[in-house]
Amino acid sequence: MTRIPTKDEILQWISDHPTKSAKRDIARAFGIKGAARIDLKRILRELEAEGHLEKRKKTYRDPDKLPPVSLLQILAPDADGDLFAKPLEWQGDGEAPRVLMILKASDPALGAGDRILGRLTAVTTEDHAYEARLIRKIGTNPTRMLAVFRKGHEGGRLLPIDKGSDKEWRVAAGATDGAKDGELVEAEQAGPKNRLGLPSARIVARLGDPTAPKAVSLIAIHQHGIPDHFPDEVIAEADAAKPAPLRKREDLREMPLITIDPADARDHDDAVYAHADDDPKNAGGHVVWVAIADVAHYVTPGSALDREARKRGNSTYFPDRVVPMLPDRLSGDLCSLHEGVARPCMAVRMVLNAEGQKISHRFTRAMMKSAASLHYNEVQDAIDGAPTERTEPWLSPVLEPLYAAYHAATKARIDRQPLDLDLPERRIELDADGKVTSVNFRDRLDAHRLIEEFMVLANVCAAEELIKHKRPLLFRVHEEPKPEKLESLREIAQASGLNLAKGQVLQTRHLNSLLKQAADSENAEQINIATLRSMTQAYYGADNFGHFGLALRNYAHFTSPIRRYADLLVHRALITAHGWGDGGMTMEAEAALAETGALISDTERRSMMAERDTTDRYLAAYLSERVGNEFPARISGIAKFGAFAKLDETGADGLIPIRTLGREFFHFDADEQTLTGEQTGLTLRLGQRVMVRLSEAIPVTGGLTLELLSVEDKALPQGPRRKGRSYTGRKAAGSKVKRDKTKRKLQRKRK
Repeated sequence: MTRIPTKDEILQWISDHPTKSAKRDIARAFGIKGAARIDLKRILRELEAEGHLEKRKKTYRDPDKLPPVSLLQILAPDADGDLFAKPLEWQGDGEAPRVLMILKASDPALGAGDRILGRLTAVTTEDHAYEARLIRKIGTNPTRMLAVFRKGHEGGRLLPIDKGSDKEWRVAAGATDGAKDGELVEAEQAGPKNRLGLPSARIVARLGDPTAPKAVSLIAIHQHGIPDHFPDEVIAEADAAKPAPLRKREDLREMPLITIDPADARDHDDAVYAHADDDPKNAGGHVVWVAIADVAHYVTPGSALDREARKRGNSTYFPDRVVPMLPDRLSGDLCSLHEGVARPCMAVRMVLNAEGQKISHRFTRAMMKSAASLHYNEVQDAIDGAPTERTEPWLSPVLEPLYAAYHAATKARIDRQPLDLDLPERRIELDADGKVTSVNFRDRLDAHRLIEEFMVLANVCAAEELIKHKRPLLFRVHEEPKPEKLESLREIAQASGLNLAKGQVLQTRHLNSLLKQAADSENAEQINIATLRSMTQAYYGADNFGHFGLALRNYAHFTSPIRRYADLLVHRALITAHGWGDGGMTMEAEAALAETGALISDTERRSMMAERDTTDRYLAAYLSERVGNEFPARISGIAKFGAFAKLDETGADGLIPIRTLGREFFHFDADEQTLTGEQTGLTLRLGQRVMVRLSEAIPVTGGLTLELLSVEDKALPQGPRRKGRSYTGRKAAGSKVKRDKTKRKLQRKRK
């Protein structure tokens, strides 16, 4: 007769094997077969009824779980001097788990009763269930700065690198963290803000040489004026926030919504779920749910949090850090859709037909509980036939229906023909010291495309919903290319033997046709780069001019309110449109939509510039040890002063100065985007394959200087050497440019 395990044995096994919690896993572990499975099912139901287990579809899991970021209260040190904390938001039925604090030397002293925000890691030990690292103390918000440390007899002084700041700070001997004279450091205020003499600070991080990789992103933050310190009142409002109650929200906590993000994601603002539509009128159709964190519940109009979020406009992402739009208490905790934790959300239910076309949608303000936090690669592996312990329970009930809905949506996408550029995205890997260990290109998986497709659909629904309710909103606008940019692209295409339709209203399908012609040819990258450069920059605006690149008439950002202020405004507009209570759009905010759109479009561009500069500096630091090496590359830009080449290996761009190409004069053609040697006929144009030598890499500026060795596998032609400089060609070229400009002006006037 098969032995049935006790309840304690089952609970212990589930605790030891949290990823193998399906009934069949438990049965297999205890050797339960045949009719004995009925007894096992009865025991599991009893454990569920008693609150020891929580059933999610076909799995059983311990409901008593803390989120990765939690509010904690420090306890008195134990007999061994270890510091523990208790969670202040524990919602389980049993005793709250013990949390061991893991403190760094630079962390401030913590005492019994202190409240902190901590980042938790689950562990399996006898005396505690979690370990926590300090994010910050609640109720304190010390000023932070980036500065150069100058060593003195007793400690030293800090010289902040902020523009316009000439105030020095004093560092006591015990607060230097071992910093050396001249090192770049990150420091924070120590002691009261108002006191006589120099204010005091303590060093919390040593960044070493100001040109070192670890300092790169911090320098970019300060150079571009990106706010990286939250005012006291903003922190106070975030700390006072409490988990949202259910109240009138639709209860979606039993729906197995999951998050799919990068493996290193710290916040999760979107969750998805799909199933086959059971409506006989929609045979082969799908129902797709997209749930987004309800940031509007916590960030109310006119509050200090709201003013700071509007000022920042968006979060800024660097390889080693994030400058968030919202404080950690919200972005990493209350607004993040952590696995197994109830969170307020704004959700949209979308119905697609068998061809992937949306036939209806419905918005709701709800409460959800993420069934699983998965990352892209493991999801794709599961679909490709290699599920892990984490993904196997969700393969049949969640992942396969999601992919079925995605494949249907792909059909509609193909019909719509959004712009289909093929430009790989770089991924910079850093070690613990901030040094670049590798530069790779991100894999484009169906898992990425699935999330992107459903987010685009949700954004379309948000725009259509607010238009239907006649509510003002900020659209995401991407206008079609300017005529002169389009003509330049057409000339580049013709020079490559390709054709771009002319004399008709431009659509993305015309550009896709050009890209398809170039695919798998030597001109593919050149045409992709030239097409990208012909595009206008997207922006936020109160007037709806459509989204050209996505081939959509109505489009508004809805899916990332944790990191984009525009999305928060769309949430507020939806709340007002449906009468969902607090947190809606105010009349003042509606009147200022155009101004807000311009502001956050500027902050977005600021972040893009800072991110690009940081990437350039990291790449220059990475390549500085390889000066003199030769690299295959492609011409990525043409200017009067030289050509830019993108290295195949890293995607880094470097300058080939025109002075290094020889003594001859080079004619620059802005329309054709070419440089042509007057005597040798050497012509450089976008997309050409070249071999270059790295002659200089400057980490401080991110600049790379290259020497051209060959073009399309052919050595450079040798022009005749001249003893003196000849300006004949230069004058002739100048005259030709003037004649061409005059001709174009006359043609425009005649039109």
